[in-house]
Amino acid sequence: MPEITNPIVPGFYADPEARTYEGKHWIYATRSITEYTSQMNLDAFSSTDLIHWNKHEAILEMSDFPWVWRAVWAPTIIENRGKYYLVFASNDIQSNDEIGGLEMAVSDNPAGPFRGYLGKPLIDRFIHSAQPIDAHLFKDDDGAIYLYYGGWGHCNVAKMNEDMTGFVSFENGDTFLSITPEGYVEGPCMIKKGDLYYFMWSMGSWVNGTYRVAYGVSDSPLGPFENKGTILQKQEPIAEGPGHHGYLYLPETDVWIIVYHRRMIGDTDPGSRVLCMERLHFEDGAIVPVTMTDKWHT
Repeated sequence: MPEITNPIVPGFYADPEARTYEGKHWIYATRSITEYTSQMNLDAFSSTDLIHWNKHEAILEMSDFPWVWRAVWAPTIIENRGKYYLVFASNDIQSNDEIGGLEMAVSDNPAGPFRGYLGKPLIDRFIHSAQPIDAHLFKDDDGAIYLYYGGWGHCNVAKMNEDMTGFVSFENGDTFLSITPEGYVEGPCMIKKGDLYYFMWSMGSWVNGTYRVAYGVSDSPLGPFENKGTILQKQEPIAEGPGHHGYLYLPETDVWIIVYHRRMIGDTDPGSRVLCMERLHFEDGAIVPVTMTDKWHT
């Protein structure tokens, strides 16, 4: 039983997305730098044992995105038909008049390099009042791929088309559905366990100790998702501001792991965020509140 030490890698990182591809565990993360114009690429980490992590630096070919000038944030990735599609936020756009939003890149390898896929943003405007940031790709058991995203207190879901160039309409004719649960701020994440869909999101402010994670449960990937309570929050003396997470599943041991960022209590620098992991437990259709640790055994 390996012992996990938090933080799992050195340096300041945030917004982790976690996957298992080609026999390795992968974490894709934002470079957590307070100055947005310094956030001009993404780093990834890979491991076979969850203890020793190899860094894959600057996985994006940024020359393919000449309109991006700041705030490369919050990667999410999904494998589809042998290729790896990565979505990330750019430029922290504040209105439909600015260029940027959610970008799409692709690679033949989970380590990259990820090249531009569309020649333009995937989503470049505010829909249902959701800022186009914080994407999360989720593949259902039937192979359908959903994109959850949104900041500024609003969350949308869309269904990717077969070639991952855009979206298909839902049965009601809409392309984007608003599924914003009570208390949603940003950082959506979806887990399917059995026949239930566990939707999680971040609440509070990412710059301080109020950041935390809540969840809802539905029998549909489209919700509705009632707020069932907070599962990850400030815990003295360990850390504060935990949130914007991904997850790993270890089928050989039936272990679920939440991968998230947190900050040291009292650190006022918004960029001082580190990557951590904890066990994630389910009980009677609910998620058990997570206990943050410095060390734990899988």
